[in-house]
Amino acid sequence: MGEVIKETIVPEETVPAVVATGLRGFIAKFTVLKSARRELWLTFIIKFLIYAAYSVTNKTMVLWLSKDLGFSDQAAGALVGWVWAPAMTVFTLLAGSVTDAIGLRRTFFLGVAICTIARSVMVVTTIPSLALACGVLPLAVGEALGTPVLLAATRRYSTVAQRSMAFSIVYAVMNVGYFAAGWIFDYVRQLNLHVSIFGFETTSYQQLFIVSLIFEIVLFPVIYFLRRDTDSATATERYRETHTFWSRIGETVRQSAIDTAHLFRRLVSQSGFYRLLLFFLFIGFLKAIFLQMDYVFPKFGIRELGLYAPVGKISAINAVVIIILAPIVGALTQKFAAYRIVVFGGAICAAGVFIMAFPTEWFVPAANSVVGQWLGHGYLGLHGSIHPYYIMSALYLIVFSIGEAFHSPRVYEYAAAIAPKGQEASYGSLAYLPFLVGKLLVGTGGWLLAAFVPEHGPRHPATMWLIFALAASVAPVGLIVFRRYIRVPEAGRQDTD
Repeated sequence: MGEVIKETIVPEETVPAVVATGLRGFIAKFTVLKSARRELWLTFIIKFLIYAAYSVTNKTMVLWLSKDLGFSDQAAGALVGWVWAPAMTVFTLLAGSVTDAIGLRRTFFLGVAICTIARSVMVVTTIPSLALACGVLPLAVGEALGTPVLLAATRRYSTVAQRSMAFSIVYAVMNVGYFAAGWIFDYVRQLNLHVSIFGFETTSYQQLFIVSLIFEIVLFPVIYFLRRDTDSATATERYRETHTFWSRIGETVRQSAIDTAHLFRRLVSQSGFYRLLLFFLFIGFLKAIFLQMDYVFPKFGIRELGLYAPVGKISAINAVVIIILAPIVGALTQKFAAYRIVVFGGAICAAGVFIMAFPTEWFVPAANSVVGQWLGHGYLGLHGSIHPYYIMSALYLIVFSIGEAFHSPRVYEYAAAIAPKGQEASYGSLAYLPFLVGKLLVGTGGWLLAAFVPEHGPRHPATMWLIFALAASVAPVGLIVFRRYIRVPEAGRQDTD
């Protein structure tokens, strides 16, 4: 479950500085979790299982829609980018209030139950209408319940002293889930198993859904060991809460929708809101490039590099770089204004995408080099010659990830820094907008695939990647051109040039 937001999560409370210095002080930052509650460790496990299942599904979705359900590139891209992914964002905005109303443990169980049923439908059916209505759409609801619950659980089950490290671990675990999903995605496809379930033979993409379903089922016993919420101590209260369970959800969703409408009515009267809205619009172009790694890159890789091309392992490079660089970059750039770092990081991201638009001939020497041979034969497990696109993809993702490590954590910081006093949460709630914009933009990826990298016929992948690179460039260029309108002083920052 979970709306995927690859950001460094900043804890809300200030953690007192560790008294010890030097090596002891550094080690103490990690050993602070030694006395953590059992529920916090269970939350880490839940985070991994949820994001591994989500990422496997995300990489499979477009391919499954086209190969198993018969949708065209255009229709598959539109269904994912314009229906499923935006629906998840909308439901995520409401999920936080549902969690507050019925408790963490129940929300976990509800979300996992919905995801389990939805994934089961997606495994066994090839009827498009049934798969969409009873599989894809309910899955968006179940996935959406994950993000606010995981954040709330991490906060509730950690002490003030543990909180900073706990959120850092959650962020790292999320990326480990992405990394594992990439390897699973390649491994299952390369096995090419012929599995029959009650006479129904599953495809490779349905087998990947089975793997994500297994992750989902494993979540039930893990969630069971979470302690019950303490706000329902007596049997009478527990009965009353159970009896009104669904009515409370319905009322909460209704009230959340009303509160959201009131929030936007209040925000639209403030000039800062429109500045932040334009800021997030530009950031959405960067998010579209990140999202295409799940919705466009797998098809591109399979068509250009072969049916069993290890596109999952390639995309996992992003997770590795982010895990290593994000905390380092965060520590080194604390003194600089968030807006400036976002522009700098966005420019690096855009530069990385241009690598994919270069002629493949330029990278033949790199493919034949020692590094190229290690990448292809050692990491990717390829045999024979190494296609230049493997080198290009690796370089693109490394450069893009470096830029992401700079700009991504600072996007939310900027939103919080410019918010009027007392409205930090309202401005922070808009942080989903870049992903919504990115999803709407990446919905056009199917048309780009059909035009430049079709399944059959002549292909011009460099043109498709040039379009993606130019789209990514909209973010840094727009933030620079419109900086006098968008940028406002950041709380606690003197750097306003």
